[in-house]
Amino acid sequence: MTQPPLRIISLIPSATEIVCSLGLEEFLVGRSHECDFPPAVKALPVCTAPKFNPEGTSGEIHQRVSDLLTSALSVYRVDIEMLEALQPTHIITQAQCEVCAVSLGDVEAALAELTQGQPQLISLSPNRLADVWDDIYKTGVALLGKAGQAQGEAVLAGLKQRVQTCRDRTINLPSPTVACIEWTEPLMAAGNWVPELVDMAGGKSLFGQVGQHSPWMAWGDLVAADPEVIVIMPCGYDLAVTRRESAALTAHPQWSQLKAVKTGRVYLTDGNQYFNRPGPRLVDSLEILAEIFYPERVAYGYQGQGWQPFSSGPD
Repeated sequence: MTQPPLRIISLIPSATEIVCSLGLEEFLVGRSHECDFPPAVKALPVCTAPKFNPEGTSGEIHQRVSDLLTSALSVYRVDIEMLEALQPTHIITQAQCEVCAVSLGDVEAALAELTQGQPQLISLSPNRLADVWDDIYKTGVALLGKAGQAQGEAVLAGLKQRVQTCRDRTINLPSPTVACIEWTEPLMAAGNWVPELVDMAGGKSLFGQVGQHSPWMAWGDLVAADPEVIVIMPCGYDLAVTRRESAALTAHPQWSQLKAVKTGRVYLTDGNQYFNRPGPRLVDSLEILAEIFYPERVAYGYQGQGWQPFSSGPD
């Protein structure tokens, strides 16, 4: 029996990038409202939408999302009519963070309402880099069977080689202490895979635990730790919006006391495209950190596109 053609809907940007890294971009038929890489996927039908107004300051967005969660409401909606029309064979979602993307529960509820067919649900739940490797492998197997196994192994071999090359370039260099900030108002440190990437790039992560959700942090903790490097990577923000939202940091009376501020070692990143997406471009994120930590020794070409010094002025 001939297997029917794949019709894949990805409801999280990192999964879209995983599918494309496996060479299956042509089989994508739908995406989430946030999937935007590779650029061609933006032409696909959109199957999700936020239930809150995504415009505004970090503090305002935090309050809107908190209000929804406090009311036991989901943060995103799934377009059931669009799912029905697209007739997918597979839907990829996540169970890692209900704030970042449509939840597994929301997708399962939507599938229960479908009247035509029952697509296979692939749920990803990455908390550390090894989990991302596993997700790439299991997605290949779920979509292509044994052929996907081989393709996944090939993709992983290339990614792991880049990781090793980056580590080799920084292994004997001094290790700066680093604070990675994932939200500016209220203040949140980056967790999950980010502390791991910091350490692999040659730094010493001060906040967040590998494999654990990003923790809220107090200004007093940041001042007490006094990091040598601060990397700002708000979830879902590009460089321009990150610069704007960093005003909440500079306005704090203790900001100017920090060592990283005094020495000009504060950096903005495109967290939306890199650090916040647990897919193949976490390796790009590792390389970005290596560039930031060791600008005189490491150059991959991400400056200006993936990161920039905070002191460099407006975009």
